[in-house]
Amino acid sequence: MEQILVYSDSLTWGIIPDTRRRLPFDKRWPGVFEKSLSEMGKNIRVIENCLNGRRTAWSDPFKEGRNGSFGLAQVIEMHSPLKLVILMLGTNDFQCTHDNNAWLSAQGTAKLVNIIRQAPIEPEMPVPEIMIVSPPKIIKPKGPIAHKFDGAENRDIDLASELRRVSKEYSAYFFDSATVAQASTVDGIHLDENQHSVLGKAIAEAVSNVVTF
Repeated sequence: MEQILVYSDSLTWGIIPDTRRRLPFDKRWPGVFEKSLSEMGKNIRVIENCLNGRRTAWSDPFKEGRNGSFGLAQVIEMHSPLKLVILMLGTNDFQCTHDNNAWLSAQGTAKLVNIIRQAPIEPEMPVPEIMIVSPPKIIKPKGPIAHKFDGAENRDIDLASELRRVSKEYSAYFFDSATVAQASTVDGIHLDENQHSVLGKAIAEAVSNVVTF
């Protein structure tokens, strides 16, 4: 059995838009992803490491532990051997507490790629392959999170293009989730249940086309 680590934020954690509730595993995209690969005959296990509010390489001034670069090497060490690490981060880089553009956010993801490849895994264990997934485009934030993401839909412009460039530079796989899914119109940030399903199946197809299990 091969193991795949998904390292992400609330979009993958499965928060239900405009609530503090969570979708069950089989409804979140990693669960759909695992089931889809299993149906293709792939013997895999998906490990989720998803934290609400996680940035790529910045800290949240109000909550501890949201800098995605902190402790990542130990996460890789903890779950090795890993066949693949899927990174889907960036949305929280555009909260109003940061003055980031797409290039800066993509550099945060590049930092994570380097950390993964330099993690202190056991000598006989493989360095995992990496797939960078660009999150859905932010639309006008609404509801309780509107102040937190004020103007984010303008700051994240071209994130997919910048992440594609990083993927090429660092020889990582790339998937643009906006080609199949979109942010919920309820809050402008997170994924509705049906979008989790669409995204999980699409990423499974993309992974099966490039990764040999």
